Amino acid sequence: MDSETLKNFLVVAREGNITRAAQFIHITQPTLSRQMQNLEQELGRPLLIRGKRHLSLTPEGQLFRKRAEEILELFQKTRSEIHTSSEIAGAIYMGAGETDVIRQISQVASQFAQLHPQLRFHIRSGDGEAVREMLEKGLVDFGLVYGPSDPGKYKVVPLTPVDRWGFLLPRTHPLALYPELTPEQVHDQPLILSRQAMLTGIPQEWLGRDLDHLHIAGTYTLLTNGAKMVAGGLGLAMGLDGLINTSGSPLCFRPCSPPLLDTMSLIWKRGQLFTPAVQGFLDLLLQNFGKTE
Repeated sequence: MDSETLKNFLVVAREGNITRAAQFIHITQPTLSRQMQNLEQELGRPLLIRGKRHLSLTPEGQLFRKRAEEILELFQKTRSEIHTSSEIAGAIYMGAGETDVIRQISQVASQFAQLHPQLRFHIRSGDGEAVREMLEKGLVDFGLVYGPSDPGKYKVVPLTPVDRWGFLLPRTHPLALYPELTPEQVHDQPLILSRQAMLTGIPQEWLGRDLDHLHIAGTYTLLTNGAKMVAGGLGLAMGLDGLINTSGSPLCFRPCSPPLLDTMSLIWKRGQLFTPAVQGFLDLLLQNFGKTE
């Protein structure tokens, strides 16, 4: 198995047809078919369900597609790091959830890029669990996460900007008349909650009720989807301020009262060896956001 085989498999998976995939890759159809068969023999599992006109992936094929994408991305990242190992150039990869802190991070990145114009910054989105998984696999250099992180595995930089929790709701909703919302006002409302926040207990603690005693109309991973659920009339979405632009929107944001605040941390693996580009960016972040815990 080599990188060319992985790339060709991804083209086959995308096209769903050996002939079209072969035309795209510029090889013959029999050659590509034989390559896919050899791959399946090497893995010892069928990856493709072959129909008369269309191919689909077996469960093993779906898993292999995900892993092939990760392997190729890690290969590209490693090649870039080796190529630029002695200079401030290349790419910096960060995993992050939804947060307005990205604006502050981008300001620091802009300063750094002005000094080193050959740099490129890449952000991969995901919740805390997904970001930590990306770190473990080496797909990102840093992660932005909420909540505690294992100090034995990660170094942590709590970021000084503080995020404020509140509710997205239609401007026509009776509660939109209030500048802030209390737990008592939303106890009996249909709520749309963050799955990650529910796992950490943030909404339950502020609302003073466990999940069984709340009217949970839906959950979200990305607040952009939560906002669409609100717009569709499903309920009120509890989320962080600054993520959804409500200017000129039929939705509005009302902060929690008493205030519910959250701090995002920058984390990276202990013992991680960085390229000069990544280390330089890390040093600049530390200057702006404080010391490691």
